[in-house]
Amino acid sequence: MRIAPFKIEEWMNKYEASAKYDLTTTCIKPLSVNELCKITDTNSNSIMDVALGYGDITGSLKLKNAIKGLYTNQKLENITITHGAIGANQLIFMSLLEKGDEVVSIVPTYQQHYSIPESLDANVKLYFLKEENNWIPDLDELAKIITPNTKLLCLNNPNNPTGAVIPDYMLKKIVKIAQDNNVWVLSDEVYRGLNLFGEPYSISVADIYQKGISVGSMSKTYSLPGLRVGWICAREDLINEINHQRQYNTISISALDDYFASIALENREKISERNFNILHNGYNILKTWAENEELVECIYPQGGTTALIRYLKDISSKELCKDLQEKTGVALLPGETLEMEGYVRVGFCADNLIKALEKFSEYLRD
Repeated sequence: MRIAPFKIEEWMNKYEASAKYDLTTTCIKPLSVNELCKITDTNSNSIMDVALGYGDITGSLKLKNAIKGLYTNQKLENITITHGAIGANQLIFMSLLEKGDEVVSIVPTYQQHYSIPESLDANVKLYFLKEENNWIPDLDELAKIITPNTKLLCLNNPNNPTGAVIPDYMLKKIVKIAQDNNVWVLSDEVYRGLNLFGEPYSISVADIYQKGISVGSMSKTYSLPGLRVGWICAREDLINEINHQRQYNTISISALDDYFASIALENREKISERNFNILHNGYNILKTWAENEELVECIYPQGGTTALIRYLKDISSKELCKDLQEKTGVALLPGETLEMEGYVRVGFCADNLIKALEKFSEYLRD
């Protein structure tokens, strides 16, 4: 299977480790094992009793029950556990798509959502979000690109890299467009629970649509990217097909990952309190900086941990990011890796954010 280079990951693999100020990060400061045990009032000695066998192949009942609590209309049979959201997305595409199927992907987004379907010889159509619409889909435009020939619509809510959040009423309208055309909807919801304003959790597409597929992860909202735990929530017949496909590349996740993810989700309110302090602090720093920096423009994020910044300089995003890091140690993600030339992505939950943004401003003026 031939597949396009994963531009985001290849860039970060090359530049992230050497950064002094890493604003490519999309995670809220990861928890250590000690911090997780302290927040959740877990006796760390209990970890020593975890049997290191294969465990429950599609995820323990303890973990699935904790995940079920994130939804309003799901059963255990609607859930399967994966190696991160990246594993979840791949399993969905491998289970659902065949050569010639039409896929509509809303971009910018995680490259999986269009490059994997392309590698499977699907007919992929990209729908680009627009800055003038605050990075929210135009439903009239979306209704024109989705047809009865479309098999799958892919979206990311909250959106990476823009931080846009599709309002619940609008998500229901998108579902109606999909329903009228008998289209599956894959909603990558790894930032669900990180809405900056209003209710922290948007509704999940799996709860409002029979052909809705929700992907979740421990990485972003729960600050545990090292666990490599994700999940898929969808109707039972699709989950059964995914589990069939899953036998070939997953078998089971680590017993320790399952254990830690379970106790984290059972105590998610405590983790959320810690994370929202970091999230709002970073947002306020970013907003104050952007309001006072004449050489950038930004639609402020409504959720998630990233913002898409337009810079007012005549230089490619790759050249800018490479030169910026060489001269200042500040690492940004070039918009070109997201099909968004002329922009850079900023992770606003990074350490030393104030200093990094100051250096970015100095660079732009020089």
